[in-house]
Amino acid sequence: MITLKEKLGYGFGDAASSMFWKLFGMYLLFFYTDVFGMEAAAVGTMFLITRVWDSLFDPVVGVIADRTETRWGKFRPYLLFLAIPFAVIGVFTFFTPAFPSADKVIYAYITYSLMMIVYSGINVPYASLLGVMSPDPKDRNVLSTYRMAFAYIGSFVTLLLFMPMVNYFSGNSKVIEDQQHGWFMAVIVIAIACAVLFLLCFAFTKERVKPIRQKQAPLKDDLKDLLRNRPWWILLGAGVSALIFNSIRDGATIYYFKYYVEEDLFGTVNILNIPFVLSGLYLALGQAANLLGVILAAPVSNRIGKRYTYMGAMAIAMVLSIVFYGLGSHGLALIFSLQALISICAGSIFPLLWSMYADCADYSEYKTGNRATGLIFSSSSMSQKLGWAIGTAMTGWLLAYFGFEANQVQNAETISGIKMFMSIFPAVGAALSVIFIYFYPLTEKGLKAITTELVKRRHQL
Repeated sequence: MITLKEKLGYGFGDAASSMFWKLFGMYLLFFYTDVFGMEAAAVGTMFLITRVWDSLFDPVVGVIADRTETRWGKFRPYLLFLAIPFAVIGVFTFFTPAFPSADKVIYAYITYSLMMIVYSGINVPYASLLGVMSPDPKDRNVLSTYRMAFAYIGSFVTLLLFMPMVNYFSGNSKVIEDQQHGWFMAVIVIAIACAVLFLLCFAFTKERVKPIRQKQAPLKDDLKDLLRNRPWWILLGAGVSALIFNSIRDGATIYYFKYYVEEDLFGTVNILNIPFVLSGLYLALGQAANLLGVILAAPVSNRIGKRYTYMGAMAIAMVLSIVFYGLGSHGLALIFSLQALISICAGSIFPLLWSMYADCADYSEYKTGNRATGLIFSSSSMSQKLGWAIGTAMTGWLLAYFGFEANQVQNAETISGIKMFMSIFPAVGAALSVIFIYFYPLTEKGLKAITTELVKRRHQL
């Protein structure tokens, strides 16, 4: 029986992950170009190199986690021992040293690479934990819903308060050194919250599902089983495409509001005496709408199935993204309305993806008798990072291609490119994701039979 405390505890883990994930996805490219001082093309290249390498590191973490045996289980110890390093390295990723330009680039490569390694080290075991907390697919849907709900709550709070914190710590100064200090101090606040949430996740959760084979199979067998797992390949493609969709939109948002909408002309919006900028409200609205999508995902998918729910949501997101291109710079009502609708669709697919990865672990164990939960879930993290790498690298390169120059008035071609980052390019990612998931073979009826058979085999041990 999964208690409410345990559901909340599991959710805390993704709240922690998502706080930094959203900072990376929505602010890091902007931070490196407009605050840290790197060229857009150089940032795009760095993202591709570090993230592709790091995505390949995720299966290594999954393999190690599968073979971890402690009194706390296989996956929970990583939450305990990596919470503090995760926070500390995250802070230094957003620190701007007083180095020459070439040395600053080296610093960025080192700190960002370390951050991605630690992110893998804690997030792959956290994701894998879903597969061993309960054998029941419905429990997993609920846990996945709690996970994604807290992910978006954490993201909402972070995105709503981050720029006000930056402005507070920088003294509302536009001087670049003050801005650098403001960013650094704001990330310290986020990092402390992340460490506490990971530790609570460790304390509140339990591992229950034991593999049919008491002894872990050789690595070559795990890899062989994974490569023969057709549903896994399909989810990998769908996950990469979905993250391309998300990462391009997220990475371009600050540029869209700074250079196309020109949010400085609108001033700040004061809520409870806290001054918010338009881009922060737009991003926070997206997280709130994502949360609504998460809430809708379980009841809708339980009624029509995960596959059809996923396809419908991404198809709608694709169409609305294309419409987004035609919005005027001062049409704030339409900009915010489409952001809400697209984000509801985008939010609904991620709990489905995580739940389907758990189903893939069951499918693999059913077919082979071997359970490699960590390896399978590491592929979900790998797909996120690959999609994120491709999407953000494309954004950096295309910004340079369209003639972007940081902190300058942009020409018409650059503005058109920035608009495409929010519309046409994400629509392509959404379309690819729909195509992949169309071929996903695991139905609810088939999964029920698989679960029943696995329970029977465990009772026979």
